[in-house]
Amino acid sequence: MKLTTFETAEKVPFNLDGRKMFTNEKVELVHLALKPNEEIAPHSNPFDVIFFILEGEGKIFYENQTISVSANTSVYVEKDKQRGMRNSSNLIFRVLVIKVF
Repeated sequence: MKLTTFETAEKVPFNLDGRKMFTNEKVELVHLALKPNEEIAPHSNPFDVIFFILEGEGKIFYENQTISVSANTSVYVEKDKQRGMRNSSNLIFRVLVIKVF
């Protein structure tokens, strides 16, 4: 068993509030907390990802689409596809990012 709290989780090496809640060779869970209007520019990665919206409202960028999302919504994105996100509200936008290796 491994227990990780938000306060003790390793921070991601980017200039935003992201915490690695769990990591192994198969999966990584990252908790993101984006401030109002904060954005992660579209990019691709060599792994599948699932975004699970925990709190707030935002936009998910997928290839040439922009999708509005809110709490209790998941979005699956295949590897090598463009993905990004933006907090489109005045509140914190919390997203659990599940990277599947």
